[in-house]
Amino acid sequence: MGMNMQKMMRQMQKMQADLERVQAELGEMTVEGSAGGGVVTAVVTGHQEVRQIKIAPDAVDPEDVEMLEDLIVAAVNDGLRKAQEMSASELEKVTGKVKGLPPGLF
Repeated sequence: MGMNMQKMMRQMQKMQADLERVQAELGEMTVEGSAGGGVVTAVVTGHQEVRQIKIAPDAVDPEDVEMLEDLIVAAVNDGLRKAQEMSASELEKVTGKVKGLPPGLF
């Protein structure tokens, strides 16, 4: 094994460790999705796990439960989208440094 191959193997091991660290951190990091101008918010982790739903009291209309349901779905989807973006950008901080990796390796 040549020097370049050893160096590359070390870089790969370091990157693997960095990826594992980032994955663990993403489980603790959160983003907030919202709908209806913030009357419904959803807190989502970097692992796309919904941690919390907050609903403003004035969003609760017993006559229009469907609207509230739609707002919850919209807030959760907004949170999931933001969580995916956060996840992608955190992982890119690690993988973006390495050039020439075959696509789909991670």
